Amino acid sequence: MKIPARDLVLGIDSSNYTSSVALANAARGVEADLREALPVKRGERGLRQSEAFFRHIDRIPALAGALVRAHRGRIGAVAVSEKPRPETNSYMPVFRAGLRLAELLSDALDAPLFCFSHQEGHIRAALQGAGAELCGRFLAWHISGGTSELLLAEDGGARLSIVGGSKDISFGQLLDRVGVALGMDFPAGAALDALATAAPQTGGADENAARVRLTRIPADGLFCNLSGMETQCMRAARGGVSAAALSYAIFENIADCLLRIGADAARAHGARELLFTGGVSAAACLRRRISAAPQGTGPMPIFGDAALSCDNAVGIALLGVEKLWP
Repeated sequence: MKIPARDLVLGIDSSNYTSSVALANAARGVEADLREALPVKRGERGLRQSEAFFRHIDRIPALAGALVRAHRGRIGAVAVSEKPRPETNSYMPVFRAGLRLAELLSDALDAPLFCFSHQEGHIRAALQGAGAELCGRFLAWHISGGTSELLLAEDGGARLSIVGGSKDISFGQLLDRVGVALGMDFPAGAALDALATAAPQTGGADENAARVRLTRIPADGLFCNLSGMETQCMRAARGGVSAAALSYAIFENIADCLLRIGADAARAHGARELLFTGGVSAAACLRRRISAAPQGTGPMPIFGDAALSCDNAVGIALLGVEKLWP
């Protein structure tokens, strides 16, 4: 393919907790990736949509402006996440912040505007760093602070449908609520992961082990409920169990649940690969546990770059590249 003069696509994503912009080039490479987490007051467990929306308005223009000033003559299109999922009625106010800026920049740069969903961006970003080419049908766990869904991806991810997941809270909410209860800042997943990852080396996994009695997360077909696990974890935290031992037990249970449901889904839908994306999938302890599972008992687990598993605009920019230059 002849590389065009305006060879970049500017991607914008305004998820509930991260303002993100990125540049991808016509060769499917990533040239820039800028992100800024939205601050949450200590002790709180999240942001209201209205508050997150206005914080994006304060942050995204500066992030996008830096890229536009440096690469104005090379930007051939603007891509943005306009909604959470690739469904007609999918809506979340925070994505309007990114969409309105993208519309303005599209006009100012005289460049086409492409709209995608946040979930599609997650899948594309994970594929970018996975080192595997998934062209046909595969499964994908999208596990984050707001979403815990098992997706059936077809045509290499061009079509997504929900086939399983959590019926109540998300895996990310479970981790954040327990972490805040343990005195950690929100979001707490990374802090819990650090404790759980170090536990085998420090003995934390065995410390007070008799007091960490987390029963297996129950599954109903390809769906599960996590509120019971939350209750168990809160009880353990109040009982004085070590944070390292509890963190390790939580990630062990999450990995077990993801693998069990993933194996059942693979048999039901004839899929051989299981991609993991979303902020929770960046956890080193979870990746280690899933990667160590016996092969041949379920679909092949595939992880992308951990940095591209969390909320980012890289996948959105790459989707724009593929739309502009198929």
